[in-house]
Amino acid sequence: MTPETKARQLIDQKLELAGWVIQDMKQLNLGAGVGVAVREYPTDTGPADYVLFVNRTAVGVIEAKKDAAGENLTVTESQTERYATATLKWRKDSTPLRFLFEATGQIIRFTDGADPIPRSRELFHFFKPETLATWLAQPPLPSGAINSLRRRLAEQMPPLPERNLRDCQISAVTGLEKSLALNKPRALVHMATGAGKTFTAITSVYRLLKFGGAKRILFLVDTRNLGKQAHQEFMAYTPPDDGRKFTELYNVQRLASPNIDPHSQVCISTIQRMYSILSGEPIDESAEDVSLNEVQQTAKQEKWVRYNAAVPVETFDFIIIDECHRSIYNLWKQVLDYFDASLIGLTATPDKRTFGFFNENIVAEYSYENSVADGVNVGYDVYEIETEFTAAGSVVKQGWWVDHRDRATRKKRWGETEEEIAYTGKDLDKSVVNPSQIRNVIQAMKSAVETQIFPARKETPKTLIFAKTDSHADDIINMVREVYGQGNAFCKKVTYRAEEDADSILSSFRNDYNPRIAVTVDMIATGTDVKPLEVLLFMRDVRSKGYYEQMKGRGVRSLDGDSLKRVSNSASGAKTRFVLIDAVGVEKSLKTESRPLEKKPGIAMKDLMQGVAMGSRDDDTLLSLANRLVRLAKQLDDKAKARIEKASGGIPVGELGKGLIAALDPDAIVQTALATAKAKGITRSEDTLLPEELAAARAERVAAACAPFDKPELRDEIESARREREQIIDHINLDQVTFRGFSEQAEAQAKAVIQTFADYIKQHKDEIAALGFFYQQPYQRRALTFDMLEELHEHLSKPPLMLTTERLWSAYARVQTSAVKGADKKRQLTDLVSLVRFALGLDGEQGELKPFADEVDKRFQAWIFRHNAQRGTAFTPEQTEWLRLMKDHIASSCSISRDDFDYAELADKGGLQKVWGLFGKELDTLINEMNGELVA
Repeated sequence: MTPETKARQLIDQKLELAGWVIQDMKQLNLGAGVGVAVREYPTDTGPADYVLFVNRTAVGVIEAKKDAAGENLTVTESQTERYATATLKWRKDSTPLRFLFEATGQIIRFTDGADPIPRSRELFHFFKPETLATWLAQPPLPSGAINSLRRRLAEQMPPLPERNLRDCQISAVTGLEKSLALNKPRALVHMATGAGKTFTAITSVYRLLKFGGAKRILFLVDTRNLGKQAHQEFMAYTPPDDGRKFTELYNVQRLASPNIDPHSQVCISTIQRMYSILSGEPIDESAEDVSLNEVQQTAKQEKWVRYNAAVPVETFDFIIIDECHRSIYNLWKQVLDYFDASLIGLTATPDKRTFGFFNENIVAEYSYENSVADGVNVGYDVYEIETEFTAAGSVVKQGWWVDHRDRATRKKRWGETEEEIAYTGKDLDKSVVNPSQIRNVIQAMKSAVETQIFPARKETPKTLIFAKTDSHADDIINMVREVYGQGNAFCKKVTYRAEEDADSILSSFRNDYNPRIAVTVDMIATGTDVKPLEVLLFMRDVRSKGYYEQMKGRGVRSLDGDSLKRVSNSASGAKTRFVLIDAVGVEKSLKTESRPLEKKPGIAMKDLMQGVAMGSRDDDTLLSLANRLVRLAKQLDDKAKARIEKASGGIPVGELGKGLIAALDPDAIVQTALATAKAKGITRSEDTLLPEELAAARAERVAAACAPFDKPELRDEIESARREREQIIDHINLDQVTFRGFSEQAEAQAKAVIQTFADYIKQHKDEIAALGFFYQQPYQRRALTFDMLEELHEHLSKPPLMLTTERLWSAYARVQTSAVKGADKKRQLTDLVSLVRFALGLDGEQGELKPFADEVDKRFQAWIFRHNAQRGTAFTPEQTEWLRLMKDHIASSCSISRDDFDYAELADKGGLQKVWGLFGKELDTLINEMNGELVA
């Protein structure tokens, strides 16, 4: 078979799927169907590869090429035009054929000759003949021109009525219509949160339907919540030239099944739902609750979109993509590639990737700063709360009696800690919960709002708190109610997993007096309108720049005085600002520009399960999940296994994994295919099974094995079991607020702390031995002892100075960010050495403030390298390991002596007797050298 013949076969298959009857010239029968594609039809310039007839009338031509010609397919456009303008045998009409196609087995390009400036574009698939019939039946335009969508956009769009539209909305609609008139395939509308992106989009949708003659428009979102909100706005919209609501004029369908209403003119759908329809894999509704931006993907999870005759490529004329910075760049992009539609992106937070995807065609650009200047949005202040444990964590000592709490059930047991547990600020509310830390943050927020931020208010302003997890959210809610002395209605959780209806709570939060405070993880982090919000408290860090801007956007929306007073009666007037309270350093943490285009191959189990629920059926995903489930079965206790078995409908966790493996068994797939063929009365052997029969058998087996993962409660139960089972409740270490104030005050306070420290060490250099040591550098070297440091720390940390090592390090980190290293590490007393050296400038003008242990490490490397170079033979591996232990002791204690080998880790390794056996008389010399070299 030649390459040309193979390409023709694939082209024939695609035409047939789209409803065309394929005929050779000898079997010509134009009455065989609405659309007939005739091969090798004779013209006066030679036979055309295919001539397309609709209702017995020639309407188009296809020029077919082998696949290898795909890279030069546009070169054949002149050949297609030649056939389209040629005289067809037995055809009296000399009008050029309107619809021009170039095709290989892989690529289809199409040109509509009726467009103002005909330009070819790539299609996923051929159009149905009924579609071409509809286009041909359009009456001529007033100008006499042939009617086409792109010509209507160029000639028929009337001026935009500007009444009730903001300037930014007028600019966006007119900019978009100008772009569409120029036949640009992609356009980006960049409008600040609160500026009315959805209202603007609906205005454009109305005009495209009424004046542009669009057949149907897809409004694409990535969560059900955004779909609900968009639907509500369509129902509320009244156009400027008609007193009826939008939904009285046009049918709007919010898609909740695979079936698109043939009478709908606007279809609102999640990208997950549309992907499911086009890939042929059903999904559970819960898969639409999580933005795809939050789910890791790999190329191995590819579900190839394939042609669906019930949803042909011409189903939508336009696709409006809400929050287009998020979920359209990886595997899900296939949804956009499938439809022959112009793409319109809406976002408040574009990144480089967004600009690139939309061909840098920004038809409207309205920044947050512009929106504040225009009064559309309000500005904000940053108020910071710092606590000791948020910055540095703490330690739960071995033998302390504390609560151990099960993450999922929250059941507690009172028990003794088996080992010392040091935790950082990042560990809080994950492996360790410190109620004192949560209490201090909430108390500081309450005090700040009542005395500094909104001192004249009688009620708590509407406040949204961002938590790390659902468990963290519950802890915050309980603490808020306790600190404020309020009941259940005062503070509520708004997350996808909340038992109460999240939509009704959200509605009350917007419109009613209670709740005053809402706690969320991610449900209202983006895209959800809550205008009365005046306080945002961040108790979780955010690393994505775009996501953080979206979260901040929940508070920016302006609100008139009457509307604000309906929910906050003591407000003096309109909303003029909101306050972002930063309790975790979110304002200062490093933000990434955007998520990478493709994800790393290491996928979390929850994402593997979510992928399966969304229809991922590739071998790698299924085997990865299967192996983890089988491994998990060996690690869980009986109670956890029983909960999973109940959630799965009686299938043990290990069997869930084995079922996935069995579904992919090649021999079993063959047997299933043979059984299916036999049931249909078809005789097959293993050798004669067709590829599509094997694929269908695999799909059947895999679908059955994956079915349990459609249940969100099973996925939740497995994920809960997989995670570390218990959290330590640290109710012994009591946290304290180290700073609270507006961010500009924080820097001034940090500078004051540094100046106080510098002044103190100058004034007391003669009184404190440790300072004397530094002031005499480099002229005199003598041992710096731990006692000297403790004396210095005692002087600094007690009133009135209160200059703890943590506080000093944090102050330098705020004021001299680039020079400070290791700000996220737990401070040791010996870090005072680094602080004093840095304050005195003993490391030169370009010196860095580094943890003392880091400097000791650096000096140790230089010292041991020099020693090895000078010795006849290098230190043995065992000697080197002991020298490292001695170095670590110096890093934490500033010195080492013979007596120290009787304590802690050194004694456990064999103590003085062991180290003397390794080094002999050389030991004392090494000790003296290391004390001098590593600390100086």
